[in-house]
Amino acid sequence: MTASVTIGEFSRLTHLSVKTLHHYHEIGLLAPARIDASSGYRRYETTQVPVAQLIRRLRDLQMPLAQVRAVVEAPDVQTRDQTLRLHLDQMERELAQTRDVVASLRSMLTLPVGELAVEYRFVPAFRAYAVTDRVDRDSIDDWCASTFGLLGEIAGRQGINATAGATYGDEFFTEDVGEVVGFLPVAPDQPAIDRVALVDLPASYFAITRHDGPFKDFDRTYGALGSHVAEYCEVAAGPIRELYLVGPGDGVDETEFRTEICWPIQRIPTPKG
Repeated sequence: MTASVTIGEFSRLTHLSVKTLHHYHEIGLLAPARIDASSGYRRYETTQVPVAQLIRRLRDLQMPLAQVRAVVEAPDVQTRDQTLRLHLDQMERELAQTRDVVASLRSMLTLPVGELAVEYRFVPAFRAYAVTDRVDRDSIDDWCASTFGLLGEIAGRQGINATAGATYGDEFFTEDVGEVVGFLPVAPDQPAIDRVALVDLPASYFAITRHDGPFKDFDRTYGALGSHVAEYCEVAAGPIRELYLVGPGDGVDETEFRTEICWPIQRIPTPKG
């Protein structure tokens, strides 16, 4: 049985304020069942209560109004449930990211930065299979998963035993999008193959430190190494390199990741004193 109620009563039934109900009416999300032509009073039907409750819960989940509309106006249950599922998946990813940031902040508050171990190393020029792209910082995880999955597949097929890495151009840091080169060192006479390029990476001196653990605190190691280079070395032009001694492709927990960060310098500094 359906009953007609005033907007005030509907507000009590749904816990949506009259102001909110007015707004939802104006944007066509939840219209009253009818409007009195002479008074302009809005009236709702009790059959609209479940829809209003659904809208309220979706907004409590911070679902954008466009997505709420897609759920409410879904032509069938399957379409509605798929829209809800996608939003819940996104919320779970955001929650995981929030937990990572909270854990990182707690470590900054409770764990002092240890003394940085820096090694100076000359790396000769070498040939590598490479994948080069202009990558957005927000997409770097997906890009690395795809790129190093491919390079790992090639290494296994070709019997290559080498540490893969990547170079990051300055714009990747300064503009949040820039050239990234994923590489796998190979022998000088390695033949060309499909899907990757053969490139020659130039020789350079580097100040190198190792980052142990997940990538969420990468910026702290970068900051410490970059500060060391600024204080004790002459910075050289060229992209920063990362070498993935143990990484996502090795089937280990992220706490076991081991990454060398290689900062280009002009020469090995002379010890003071």
